[in-house]
Amino acid sequence: MTSKLSTNLVQPQISPVGDEIDLRQFASALGRQKKLIALIAGGSVLLSGWYASTLQQVWQGQFQIVLEEQNSPKSGLGQLVAGKPGLANIAGLRIGGGNQLMTEVKILESPSVLKPTYDFVKASKAKAGENTSSLSFRDWRDANLKIELLQGTSVLNIIYRDTDQKLILPVVRKISSDYQLYSGRDRSKSITNSLAFIREQVERFRKRAAESSRALDSFSITYGISTSGESVSSSGIDASNLVSYNSSSRLRTSTSQSNTQSFQGNALGQLAAINQELIRRQQRFTSRDPGVLALIRERDALRRYIEVTAGGSLTLPGLQPATKEQAQEVILQFKELNRTAKRDAATLDELESSLLALQLEQARQTEPWELISDPTLLDRPVAPRKKRIVTLGLLVGLVLGCGAGLIRDRRSGLVFSDNELRSSLPGPMLDRLKLHQPDTWPLSFALLAQGPLNQAKSVGLIPVGVIDNNRLNDLAKALQMALGQKTLVISKELVQTRSCDSQILLVQAGNCSRSELAQIKQSLTLQGTPVVGWLLIDSTTEAL
Repeated sequence: MTSKLSTNLVQPQISPVGDEIDLRQFASALGRQKKLIALIAGGSVLLSGWYASTLQQVWQGQFQIVLEEQNSPKSGLGQLVAGKPGLANIAGLRIGGGNQLMTEVKILESPSVLKPTYDFVKASKAKAGENTSSLSFRDWRDANLKIELLQGTSVLNIIYRDTDQKLILPVVRKISSDYQLYSGRDRSKSITNSLAFIREQVERFRKRAAESSRALDSFSITYGISTSGESVSSSGIDASNLVSYNSSSRLRTSTSQSNTQSFQGNALGQLAAINQELIRRQQRFTSRDPGVLALIRERDALRRYIEVTAGGSLTLPGLQPATKEQAQEVILQFKELNRTAKRDAATLDELESSLLALQLEQARQTEPWELISDPTLLDRPVAPRKKRIVTLGLLVGLVLGCGAGLIRDRRSGLVFSDNELRSSLPGPMLDRLKLHQPDTWPLSFALLAQGPLNQAKSVGLIPVGVIDNNRLNDLAKALQMALGQKTLVISKELVQTRSCDSQILLVQAGNCSRSELAQIKQSLTLQGTPVVGWLLIDSTTEAL
């Protein structure tokens, strides 16, 4: 007995509640504390309503503009710099790209554009008697002004909010005016820079084109080279004369005449004609024939001429290269001078076209943005949103009320959960007695008398916690009728029930505290009398 008693004493008096959360018990706890929850929620609603009533009304004005990329393909500048990124960079033009619109938005938010509007607002508020000494530009912009670019478009929303309704429209209109001044100034500056740059380049390339053209003409005249792209031959060699070298020989044929006429004026063609005539004569005459020898001399002379004149491209009036390599070098120099002259002339034409386009763009001076909605003032204030504030206050009050109710329910020390009763009381739960259904008690007690209490001659009923005496008397009568001649002892004092053969605990959820459960459990352990189990009085309509 001693060892059993020691073992029971070292066990915790209150067993911990299971980790699982019973939502029904949670809902029951909130229901028990509904008055507290309602009180806190109502107070939160009243407080949020009072707070909303103290806030000043905020009015809103707005307008929309469509930003045009200054160098987009639709604009004159965009067409000008579309194929000339180097020209645009040097001239200070911003070439259109994915970040250009965002850059424009940031510029429109900067003090360089909005500072006049900020000064106007500050002066107006100071005139109205407000203290604006602590009002900074950044605070004013972040609190009152909202500039946003609609996603996927170039439409810009400009929204201004203030508590002074009369100040909204003047401020919105001034913002629109400031944007217009900024855009015109920025655009004019870009065009002016571009004009100055292109005018300078036009003068520069005009001189370069003239110099390269003079150099090409001088070189062409020196070496007798045609600048028309056609070969020039003034060597005096005529294929018709070569074919009819000796007029006394009278060896002309209709074939030779047609060949020489087709190649006349071309050194290589003349050489081909001589070779054809030479082959024809060698088939008919010997190698010592005067006509054959004459053609051989003419052929050699023409070959020499072709080598030193680069295929007849050089007329060489008084200046003749000594070798084939020198003739080729002269031709290369000519081609380089010709290419330089053409390039300078083409660049000059392009610059003059660009200059004309810029002058036309300067004459047009269109705005880079379009106002698509006039500055307007909304009919109703946008803040405070009293319904939203009160709704939020109600939600906060409910959360705080539920939390406070759960804490209060826990700190009350009363036990409402079946699971906690099972872990705190010795023995099993014998039955659940419906408090509002007394007609079911006789059947429950009859089964109890025929079951666990069948062999007992005396039964002790021990109420735990607070139980109404009238209900206790009704329960006792119903139990005594089920026990018949057996003795029933009802008492909270274990001294009076220890002599009974069997003991039963009677507990009502919510009417007993954790300390009472721990005390009765400890007392029963010290007493050493066995406990059959315990009966639960259920005061709810449905079982928990």
